[in-house]
Amino acid sequence: MSDALLGPAAVRALADELGVSPAKRLGQNFVVDANTVRRIVAAAAVRSEDVVLEVGPGLGSLTLGLLQQADAVVAVEVDPVLAGALAGTVAARDPDRASRLSVIEADALRLVELPRAPTACVANLPYNVAVPVLLHVLETFPSIAHGLVMVQAEVADRLVAPPGSKTYGVPSVKLAWYASARRAGSVPAAVFWPVPRVESGLVAFTRRPAPPTTASRADVFTVVDAAFGQRRKTLRAALAAWAGSPAQAEQRLRRAGVDPGLRGERLELAQFVAIAEQGRSL
Repeated sequence: MSDALLGPAAVRALADELGVSPAKRLGQNFVVDANTVRRIVAAAAVRSEDVVLEVGPGLGSLTLGLLQQADAVVAVEVDPVLAGALAGTVAARDPDRASRLSVIEADALRLVELPRAPTACVANLPYNVAVPVLLHVLETFPSIAHGLVMVQAEVADRLVAPPGSKTYGVPSVKLAWYASARRAGSVPAAVFWPVPRVESGLVAFTRRPAPPTTASRADVFTVVDAAFGQRRKTLRAALAAWAGSPAQAEQRLRRAGVDPGLRGERLELAQFVAIAEQGRSL
């Protein structure tokens, strides 16, 4: 039932009723355009059997759209007022699907369990914590097989950037550990309230197995962080502290089959994995 979705007037009326003003500290920008919600749900390829984890549902704009497609939605909201009101909003606007919703008041970065194992993650993520939240839920809930997140356009570019590009960096490599990702479109600032100063981007992802390796994920991510910690430096210099000295860094890089004169942005995930393996073997 398309009339269940929230438009600009309904969003503002809900906010007034709850005494809510979008909080900048929580990165709250509410979607007020129903067509954008439909587009996000379609781009996320939500299936009728999916249990969708939605982070930051806010007033429920995207939640209502997801419930029209998914078997269930588990919505995680850090704002106690919004968390407390969401179930009532859904019951009032789409009573036939209200039983499919579970609401959890929590910080997504501290999530460790959910009432049902999610198979998808679809969210309008707050700009200031988008990457940490995405990586945390992918690590914590391996049942998540696919999904889509709306983030700041610049962050979207970083998440999907290939090696060698100007935007390739830590987010690109770490997301690649969990999933293949692609840009799934752009979202204009005008569809939000309040209107942000930046455009947003959609990133769709599909989980894939982690690379086979004797190193742990933490080992690999430590190397990634060190390699990009000083982008202008060669790997020999950037990994000196990690390895113990520039000479030891060079030795480990050569054993991994990586040119010590390269910079981090030139390396693929598999090369970071190979370097981390050398860190454990010496």
